[in-house]
Amino acid sequence: MSIAHNIQHLQTLLPAHVRLVAVSKTKPVSDLMEAYTAGQRDFGENKIQEMVSKWEELPKDIQWHMIGHVQTNKVKYMAPFVYLIHGVDSLKLLKEINKQAAKNNRVINCLLQVHIAEEDTKFGMDKEELARALSPEVLSTLSNVKIKGLMGMATFTDNQSQIEKEFTFLKNLFDTYKNTHGLDTLSMGMSGDYELAIKTGSTMVRIGSSIFGHR
Repeated sequence: MSIAHNIQHLQTLLPAHVRLVAVSKTKPVSDLMEAYTAGQRDFGENKIQEMVSKWEELPKDIQWHMIGHVQTNKVKYMAPFVYLIHGVDSLKLLKEINKQAAKNNRVINCLLQVHIAEEDTKFGMDKEELARALSPEVLSTLSNVKIKGLMGMATFTDNQSQIEKEFTFLKNLFDTYKNTHGLDTLSMGMSGDYELAIKTGSTMVRIGSSIFGHR
């Protein structure tokens, strides 16, 4: 199956309110162009240098999503163009994004990453850290970031009820802040669990192998 066919097939499966981010990390520019020609505009990368070099080569109406763990000292490289940073897992990182956004006269969209998995290897805030990041006193100092919503990654397991429990936990947190903070994006679900994520309330899915094939 071609990349274009996979994109079109996924678009028929996804509800209208769910946004598809094509996870293009490690894939060559030619693969991204094939997806672009098929109408895809949202691409997700997990390494900043790779995303910068692709941004330089590819059409400028692409919306670039940083989906990997972000080191604060790398934010400046993507600040001129990144559309949405998914993995904002600390207040320190949020402040650095705000600083670099201001230098570029931009407001950068961010998702706060919440730790929902049982594995210790997954990054993210707990409920208390999330409440702090969304507090009026913190947000009032961050005029160059826009918190669009939340992101989370479920435990890597075949246990569907556990994954559903973790997604539901995140959805309930999202609902808690949705109206008070104008949140509109809940990013959860990847190639292996996006259907369950959508059923649980996801509005954005990150899909790589189902589009570009296995790495």
